[in-house]
Amino acid sequence: MSPRPTPAPGVTPRTALTIAGSDSGGGAGIQADLKTFLACGVHGMSAITAVTVQNSVGVSGFHEVPPGIVRDQVRVVTTDIGAHAVKTGMLASAGIIEVVAETCDERGIGRATGIPLVVDPVAASMHGDSLLAASALGAVREALLPRATLATPNLDEVRLLTGVEVTTRSDLRKAAEAVLALGPEWVLIKAGHLSADADCVDLLVGARGDVVELPGPRHPTGHTHGGGDTLAAAVTAALAHGLDLVDAVRAGKRYIMRAVAAAYPLGAGVGPVSAFWRISDAAW
Repeated sequence: MSPRPTPAPGVTPRTALTIAGSDSGGGAGIQADLKTFLACGVHGMSAITAVTVQNSVGVSGFHEVPPGIVRDQVRVVTTDIGAHAVKTGMLASAGIIEVVAETCDERGIGRATGIPLVVDPVAASMHGDSLLAASALGAVREALLPRATLATPNLDEVRLLTGVEVTTRSDLRKAAEAVLALGPEWVLIKAGHLSADADCVDLLVGARGDVVELPGPRHPTGHTHGGGDTLAAAVTAALAHGLDLVDAVRAGKRYIMRAVAAAYPLGAGVGPVSAFWRISDAAW
């Protein structure tokens, strides 16, 4: 994939669908995914699962979209336009998760069907605000992860899903194996929360025993809102372009390193990682 795979004028681009919640502050969720898809040369589509009341300080509430409406969004988009790759983010409840799983099967999305499915098992905001009902964790384990081409949990999500506590880099392999036992084809453990490490080394592990370390610098910024969403979306965009899984994850890692380096303050709290580094001044 070229550094900026912009489609030629008049040519239909590759497509990717995000199934996730809306962030009213614009830093994470659907908004982060769509910005990332565009920056990576992919036409982004969305099925909104929840509307959050959110700014740079935190999430003060959210309203779930009825599961049937989530299902219908996925159906109408994939039936008409199609998707070369699909990502899930905030799914909020067991009912939504079960409908998404059923609709993915119906539309040929997931590890056994050909269209890659990236599952970012969002359970809480970076501020610690819950974005997933406690009763829904079982649905993530039983309905969603077995269908995933790639799961991209952070360390808190690993703990909630498997009980494995990651405190050092040496724990990452154990964490990945615990998530793999739940059924995904590949697992990318996002290690950004290991703040004691000088570098940020994520770990990609496959069900067939492949292990890939993905090192990167730890940038001196507190503005990382939407970082996990953005990494998973960049990987999804690379898969939509036809890259194999390992190359797609490497491309996603390169993208998020640049996005964190370009992060900016916003509001009174935590600012977002940035897609602005992909925008050319020549556009003006």
